[in-house]
Amino acid sequence: MSINKMAFTAPHFKATQAGQAILEQGGTAIEAMVAAAATIAVVYPHMNGLGGDGFWLISEPGKEPIAIDASGISAQAANLDFYQGHEAIPSRGGKAALTMAGAVAGWQEALTISADWQDNLPLSELLKNAIQWAENGSEVTDSYLAAGQKTFADLATVQGFSTFLKAGGLHQSGDVLTLPVLAETLKKLAERGLNDFYHGEIAASLAKDLEAAGSPIRLADFQQYQAKRVTPLSVTTSQGTLYNLPAPTQGIASLLILALYDRLHEQANNDVDMAHLLIEVTKQAFIARNNNVTDVTRVPTDLALLLSDESLEKMLQDISLNKAQTWPHVAKPGDTIWMGACDSEGRMVSYIQSLYWEFGSGVVSPSTGIVWNNRGSSFSLEPSSLQALAPGLKPFHTLNPAFAELKDGRRISYGTMGGEGQPQTQAALFSRYVYHNQPLDKAISAGRWLLGRTWGDESHNLKVERDFAEVAADVLQQRGHDLVIVDACNELMGHAGAVVLYQEGDAEAATDPRSDGLAIVSEFNP
Repeated sequence: MSINKMAFTAPHFKATQAGQAILEQGGTAIEAMVAAAATIAVVYPHMNGLGGDGFWLISEPGKEPIAIDASGISAQAANLDFYQGHEAIPSRGGKAALTMAGAVAGWQEALTISADWQDNLPLSELLKNAIQWAENGSEVTDSYLAAGQKTFADLATVQGFSTFLKAGGLHQSGDVLTLPVLAETLKKLAERGLNDFYHGEIAASLAKDLEAAGSPIRLADFQQYQAKRVTPLSVTTSQGTLYNLPAPTQGIASLLILALYDRLHEQANNDVDMAHLLIEVTKQAFIARNNNVTDVTRVPTDLALLLSDESLEKMLQDISLNKAQTWPHVAKPGDTIWMGACDSEGRMVSYIQSLYWEFGSGVVSPSTGIVWNNRGSSFSLEPSSLQALAPGLKPFHTLNPAFAELKDGRRISYGTMGGEGQPQTQAALFSRYVYHNQPLDKAISAGRWLLGRTWGDESHNLKVERDFAEVAADVLQQRGHDLVIVDACNELMGHAGAVVLYQEGDAEAATDPRSDGLAIVSEFNP
């Protein structure tokens, strides 16, 4: 009897359990991820949903990873005239809902790849857990409660947002959230196929509800949308090859941070040196990102050139172990979920699904129960901007699932939520684990930092968790960092996770204590 290791990690334990249940049936890592993606849309609806975006990195042993860009494009009616009288695109409400939702199309495209490996399980099986939790209810998390308190004033009167309220007010700890309308939509997708989201009754209902809410999205936008397979960006370091998503994501920033740190890590004599150097390379990566990342048709520079030796060496010239670079910077907010999987055949997935801000635009389709993203609010109404609004374009995305193949044979699926913090948290956990040989769970749970603004915060300084600040704050301040101390184990720092598959077949997984997550490693007995 052959016994192979499987693993799954997600920031909500019910999503992990949904994914693991599919793996234990002999399903692929992709099928497990679709099951978890549907479930987490139900139990963590402030973070992600069917009305949002998705990005996939899929690795089959011995083959180059495949990426799927399932992010939405701006509606054909989303032009400057539509927003006449506005200085900026609204962040909430119907006018914030201006880009197509790509997540479900991404599920479909990924399942097409899965079908090349083996026959897929029925959609009814993949969506079963999500349907049950939507019908029967799931206890609200502290994260959900905090998001509700933060957004109530902005969203309470937005079309359909009462779905997430209790008698017009906020839920309390211990309450159960049921989503019966969403349950019916999931049942229809299971019966009719995922394509119904874009070409069937669900598409027609969504288009009608979005128009009523004041969105520029119309039925034709659904019918024209497709998720696309894209070539991942990659960089080879002393440790192995790292992969991430190309534009419009900030995957380039995540790769730049680790490519630069790879050339500096031997200077780090302790955790404080490591953090300082990672913060400094983050600044260089963000400068490059802000100057270059936009819709792929408008990218001014081949992003792969930014990872060249010449480019990296030039960036290193502005980095000092002893002094921080001054940092005025406009940061990118965002909330999302990241999940990782490994199946019994060693196939791995790194996946991100997002609404952008908590609850996205806040617009909930009354006929489908689907909350719509507000990713398009990051477009600019300034015609000369790199992010200028025009129909049929993709806005800048903070989302970027990561994957690495190390020279020692380890393969790592890793990532986090957290907007501006995503590449920083990825770098922290990867560096601690790979360069400084810390256990995987400690690399994720240890105190972290965040440069810039996230979760609606307006400050651009360096935020340091209290447990790490106890050993690092004085030294970082001496080196010129403008820092503030925040509570330890802070959700501000993201919900990270990782799955590691070793060359000999063993596996390891970890999740973030800052989330409601669970990581499971199990054995498959065919």
